[in-house]
Amino acid sequence: EVQLQASGGGLVQAGGSLRLSCAASGFTFDAYAIGWFRQSPGKEREGVSCISNRDGRTAYTESVKGRFTISSDNVKSTVYLHMNNLRPEDTAVYYCAADRSLCEVIISKGYYYYGMDYQGKGTLVTVSS
Repeated sequence: EVQLQASGGGLVQAGGSLRLSCAASGFTFDAYAIGWFRQSPGKEREGVSCISNRDGRTAYTESVKGRFTISSDNVKSTVYLHMNNLRPEDTAVYYCAADRSLCEVIISKGYYYYGMDYQGKGTLVTVSS
């Protein structure tokens, strides 16, 4: 059974940090790219960051560059999203998903999440001002 489990969300003050985890099982982790998406109430889902477990390449949406870092632990089959200097506008439910497409493509459109090979349930991040 394929599983993608996002965790690590919570309440943090603006300027603070959180680390999200996406634990994967049931598929060949090394062959996939893992993307993080987020969705706030009343807004469309957007691609945030992605890492390819095939070649280590990463991608970020412009608004998080310099603040978020994505990493992957192939032994644990887990991808992490390190989020620093959080802003109230980062408040959203964060989801991870897996696909064999290129990372730049994966996060270019938020609705690509729905067409990815595997999707996980989200974790809520709330940033207070």
